[in-house]
Amino acid sequence: MAPRGRVVVAMSGGVDSSVAAAMLKEQGYDVIGIMLRLWSEPGKEGSNRCCTPDAMALARRVAARLNIPFYSIDAQDIFHDTVVSYFINGYNSGITPNPCLVCNRQIRFRFLLDRALALGADFLATGHYARIHQDEGQRIHLLRGRDRQKDQSYVLHVLTQEQLKHTLLPIGEYTKPQVREIARRYNLPIAERPDSQDLCFLAGEDYRQFLLRNSPSASVPGLMVSSGGKVIGRHQGLAFYTIGQRKGLGISSLIPMYVIKKDIRNNVLVVGTAEELGQGVFMTEKVNWVSGDLPVVKMRVQVKIRYKAQDSWANVLPLNEDRAKISLDEPLRDITPGQAAVIYDDEECLGGGIISAESEP
Repeated sequence: MAPRGRVVVAMSGGVDSSVAAAMLKEQGYDVIGIMLRLWSEPGKEGSNRCCTPDAMALARRVAARLNIPFYSIDAQDIFHDTVVSYFINGYNSGITPNPCLVCNRQIRFRFLLDRALALGADFLATGHYARIHQDEGQRIHLLRGRDRQKDQSYVLHVLTQEQLKHTLLPIGEYTKPQVREIARRYNLPIAERPDSQDLCFLAGEDYRQFLLRNSPSASVPGLMVSSGGKVIGRHQGLAFYTIGQRKGLGISSLIPMYVIKKDIRNNVLVVGTAEELGQGVFMTEKVNWVSGDLPVVKMRVQVKIRYKAQDSWANVLPLNEDRAKISLDEPLRDITPGQAAVIYDDEECLGGGIISAESEP
């Protein structure tokens, strides 16, 4: 084994994970490339954004160029049962789920990490734009990526100290243009490959069409009402709408109207004005604190309510190990149950939780 230890790199056939593998090989690690074969709808295997045959072939070419072993692991069933089912069930229950969080928690840093350790690896490495720092007391801190435009600490807030202890994030100190330049320097065949933006199992399709095929109950029509209870139209299925949505409501109004609530029990979509949409206090559940320790006092922090959202100043009050109350300095319009509210102290990601539909305690 190489002096610096063995590392499994989660390869996707993209530039970020490929450069991560190349950098670790150059740094003296014993590198193994592994690509997960994830679930795709029958007949759409060639369109899945993560593990198409073309992506698999590219990852193999990169591994051959780097002279490292490469394997694929079948994760179709567990991916469907955990990530895809979470996505479908979330929409059916009235939230707007973020399946990438479940994928990182359950697939990359549990399923794949367990297999990496079983291969005798010391670490699992990914191509995420985030950084890890271990302090003198051996506590591991999760930091934002140097490239704030690409920072992915938001989706890694679910990780624990034990998982971070076995994690390497080689490209977190670099910007995307720098990573592409490194790929060119290594003469990797993926240097100019475009980034993937959509959920992999949607295969580039609108999520509504996916739900129509895989969850017919998502398309049950119902009433659309104003915040005062007046019926003003009909919706095509609550799963097809998200909090803050303005376009595509199919109603005529002299003032802009937005989705402000989804009443699952009565299958009613509630719409209102922009002034009614703002929210300054909300609850989070399934909270993970990266440090592993539950804070005992209210904290002054920055919060992101979506992956691409700007930081918002807030006070966070932990209620118990799983729940926290977040009070924003300024109300935000698009606080959406099912999305994650991720908590930062400047550069450090402290953790986060899922935005709840429940009211204050």
